[in-house]
Order: sequence, then C-alpha cells, then structure tokens
Amino acid sequence: MNLPLFIARRYLFSKKKQNIINIISAVSMAGIIIGTMAIVIVLSVFNGFNSLIENFFSNFDPDLKIISEKGKMFVPSDHRFDEIKNLWGVIHYAEVIEEVALVRHNSQMSHAVVKGVPENYAHYTKIDTLIVDGIFMLQDKEMAYAVVGQGVAYKLGLGLSFVDPIRIFVPKKGRQLSINPARSLNYDYIYPAGVFAVLEEIDSKYMIVPYHFAAKLFESENQVSAIELGIDPTINIKKIQREIQQILGDTFHVKNKYQQHDLIFKTMKTEKWASYFILIFILIIASFNMLASLSMLIIDKKEDLFILRSMGANSKLIRQIFLFEGWLISFFGAILGTLLGLMICWLQIKFELITLPGAGSFVISAYPVKVIFSDILIILGIVWSIGFIASWYPVRFISQRFLMDTNI
Repeated sequence: MNLPLFIARRYLFSKKKQNIINIISAVSMAGIIIGTMAIVIVLSVFNGFNSLIENFFSNFDPDLKIISEKGKMFVPSDHRFDEIKNLWGVIHYAEVIEEVALVRHNSQMSHAVVKGVPENYAHYTKIDTLIVDGIFMLQDKEMAYAVVGQGVAYKLGLGLSFVDPIRIFVPKKGRQLSINPARSLNYDYIYPAGVFAVLEEIDSKYMIVPYHFAAKLFESENQVSAIELGIDPTINIKKIQREIQQILGDTFHVKNKYQQHDLIFKTMKTEKWASYFILIFILIIASFNMLASLSMLIIDKKEDLFILRSMGANSKLIRQIFLFEGWLISFFGAILGTLLGLMICWLQIKFELITLPGAGSFVISAYPVKVIFSDILIILGIVWSIGFIASWYPVRFISQRFLMDTNI
C-alpha cells in the first residue's frame, strides 16, 4: 500500500468538519472542473463549425484543383494533362472556365463569377445536394440553364417563377474601349434552373453555367481557367497530389479541398487554438487556489505531522502526502470536468439545446458540436500538468519552510 497516497486520499474524501480549508479545497477542485469543462465544450464547438464548413465546401469543390501559376488561363494540350487524366485513382477529369462578369436581371445588376463546367460536374461534386430552390440542370436539349448562388439570386431579386432571363456582360477580348461601350462588350442571356446555398463565401458570387456557354461568352477558344479532378476515395489523395505536382512542375498549383480555401481554414484553426490558450490561461489562474488550499492544509495538519514524525515518518514522506493531495484534486477535477463537458456536448448533439441566434436564416438551427478524441487527450494532459506544477510549488517551498520552523 502506498502510505502517502492513502493518507492524501483520506484527507480529500474523509468526512470532516466544515472550515475555511475545506471550502478552499472545494473551490480549487471546482475551478479545475469548470475550466476543463469549458475547454472541452469550446473546442468541440469549434470542431463542429470546422466540420460543417468542410462538409459544405466538399459538396461544392473538387477533390483536386489545378490552376496556373502565371496568368488566369492556359491551354491544357500544351502540357501533360493527358497523362494526368489517365493516372490511377483519377475517376473524373473536368476543364472549367471561371471569369468575373456583370449580370443583370430586370433592373437589378451585380457582379458574379461565372463558372463554366462540363456535364460531369455533379458527378465529382455534390452540388445537387446544395440546391434550395429548383433543380440542378445546366442543359435541356439545345437550351442552356444556370444554377445561381443564393447570394447572387438575392442581389438580383431573382425568382425561378420569373420569365425574364439573366443577362451577362463581359469585355470583348482585344477590343479597346470605344465611345459606344456596347461595342466593347460581349453579352448573352440564360435562364435560371436552380438556386444553391453553400456559404456566403461561395453563393454570394458564383453562377454555374454549361462549359460551352462560358467558352463562347468569354471567347476562351481552347483555353481554360482550371482543371478539376475527382479522386477515388480509396486512394491516398496526398500521394496522388504530390504525383500530379511532380508531373506538372512549378508552373501549376495542385490544391486539395483545404488549400482551395486556405485562408478560411487557417483563420478557423487560429481562432480555435487562440481560444484554447485563453482558456488554459484562465485555468492556470484558477489553479492558484490549489496553492492556497495546500498551504493552509499544511498549517492545519500540524498536529498530524507531529504524530507522523513520532511514528517514524521522514520529511520526504510528509511532502509526498501533500503532493498527492494536490495531484488528486487535479486528477479528479480534470476527469469530472471532462465528463461533464462530454455530457453537455452529447446533449447538444442529441437535443440541440442551444440554438443559433436567428435560427431559420441558416442551414443549421443549433450550434454544431464534434468531439475529437485527440483533443480530449491534449486537454487532460495540459490540465494534469498545470495541476501537478501548482501542487509542487507549495509542497516544495512552503512545507520545507514550515518543517524547518517547527523542527519537524
């Protein structure tokens, strides 16, 4: 039996009269419980939002996107794209055109990114799952249709029941501005078939049209803005990404889903860990209660120390008693805080107790939560480390001075 641990456990859990020391001990453990619980909940909510955004972008973006490092457009036949098309693991290959255009519906005007995509666009993305009005259709016999982002539709006052088309205006290639601006513009019209909603980053600017419609409008001839690839989910995407990059060299960027929205994901990750470190700092401050608790406990147990010394206990054993006392407070506080945090996360996932302000205006009604096991391990490790350090200081310095002053 570990004698110091046994005595420390008795000090912590045995029935005793209520005094200021017991209250401070309870406050110390409560501070660790609440701090740990807060970290678990906050990180899980950040994980939930991150997972939600990843899911939406995954439904809109290809697995890999290849863009030119120099210039907006390039000719695929001038490079080794036939080799990439036949790579093992590439199941969808698509050439797309993306250009900014002026769009008009009735008297409303706005700018939008017109994205010309081939027929297999819905096969390597899940754009059809993002439709909130109408259907995903780009071609019906000889008629071309557009699928418009919800933000663009709002700015244009667009409704699918309207019979007026969307008019698109772009500058003509190689044509200088003349006295009559109409001579410097290409324009065409297209009818909307559906409205999609992803996130404001996407649906406030994108309009999806057939590839041949965009090629004619922008006079791109055989040039494209990007190559989009659908990858077999059983294949290691990082490996095939590196392979494609080696084939194309430094003249092209090969981006996965995260890199296509690098700024957003980096910002979210920074916010998550900034919040984590702020909560850790608060937990460190809360752990100072443990220093006071152990210091006063050492003074309160003066009589016990005389008895233990008379029974043959040395200074090392006495210090271990109080060290284990602090460690037990930290250990059980972290465990209880983690369990409470996980329980609250489960309740939120199951019953959506806390809703988002203005619920109904978003694609979700309640705060999303996702618990990641590795985060829980990191939290426990950090909390225990803080608790051990907070316990070590009073035991190492205060108990030493007290033992010397009392000649124990």
